[in-house]
Amino acid sequence: MNIESIQKKSGIVGRSDAVKQVLEMVAQVAPTDISVLITGESGTGKEMVAKAIHQTSKRSHEPLVTVNCGAIPEGIIESELFGHKKGAYTDAREDRKGYFESANKGTIFLDEIGETPLETQVKLLRVLESGEFMPVGASKTKRTDVRVVAATNKNLADLVSKGLFRQDLYYRLKTVTILSPALGNRVEDISLLVERFALEFTRNNDMMYRGFMPEAIRALKKHSWHGNVRELKNFVESILVLEKGERITLEMVENQLGIDKATGSINPALPVVMPQPAESAERDLILRQLFLLRQDVEFLKQLASPDNPMQSNIGTPITSQTSGEITPSLHIDEESEYFIKNSSIGDMTVEDLEKEAIERTLKFFNNNRRASAKSLGMSERTLYRKIDQYGLERKIKSS
Repeated sequence: MNIESIQKKSGIVGRSDAVKQVLEMVAQVAPTDISVLITGESGTGKEMVAKAIHQTSKRSHEPLVTVNCGAIPEGIIESELFGHKKGAYTDAREDRKGYFESANKGTIFLDEIGETPLETQVKLLRVLESGEFMPVGASKTKRTDVRVVAATNKNLADLVSKGLFRQDLYYRLKTVTILSPALGNRVEDISLLVERFALEFTRNNDMMYRGFMPEAIRALKKHSWHGNVRELKNFVESILVLEKGERITLEMVENQLGIDKATGSINPALPVVMPQPAESAERDLILRQLFLLRQDVEFLKQLASPDNPMQSNIGTPITSQTSGEITPSLHIDEESEYFIKNSSIGDMTVEDLEKEAIERTLKFFNNNRRASAKSLGMSERTLYRKIDQYGLERKIKSS
């Protein structure tokens, strides 16, 4: 399976070299049963990598059992992993399957493997090497056929040197190691991630969403996300709730991040925010941002006029051969939120974007023309004209 298919299936968002490298590694190891160790800082999406490995493997139709080793108390972790027999301890009123038995024929994902007690590590090594384990209180061993994927945000080699992690288990786990990149190493993916999180959150909560201004996205790219993707996700959801469906501006982002406008630094007195498929989410990102820019088209036409003293800042205007109308030469520029090409997304034009946005907005407001016009930033008269222009009346009535 190629990396595009893996990305679409797993929902991993990103086009950076760091993400492509992870996807290439997944494509190589997924078809085998080899153990995989996923490393990386907290909040980088290690569980998504584990899911991608499982979904792309020959075990994809069997269960994926996720275990957070750091969240299980030391006294019961062996019972949770390997199960127990009735009467094994005071509250063991019946036989119980452990995670390894439940994951038989599938994949078990051991998150925070570095938190596992040394006594338990011995039994984990035995399962990895022979597939055998013994439930707590049992006298006979059981077998399981399971693929093991583990993850940690700790330096296991360092733990081994300190005697806190078994060396033999470490070498058994790290047969193949995949590094889940920190957000600071994939800054170019932030715009895609922001739009993905925003679209998912607003759809799930029936909220209006008008997008992020480009300068707001640039501010997010400059910020240091110590909590990585998890922190970014929480930030996006938080600002959408607090701004109540407004179009997110640079000022809103700076206020939420606690950035001092005079110095550009973060105010240390303020608290820090803690911690549909990727292809369609990215397409929605581009469609939405382009439509938001489309709201300024009339302004752009005026700006592109030869009589406008600012015209030299936007490139040479293009004269239509059929109507003689002057329209601006538009292009995407990292430092400008105004200029785009009609052909920025394959065959999609600005008119296609506008039509889709009007249709979605009318549906959201149950065909309330006044509310829809206000949300779209146009007059009711213009909205009625657009509905007629795009032939949406029949579509609206049928829905």
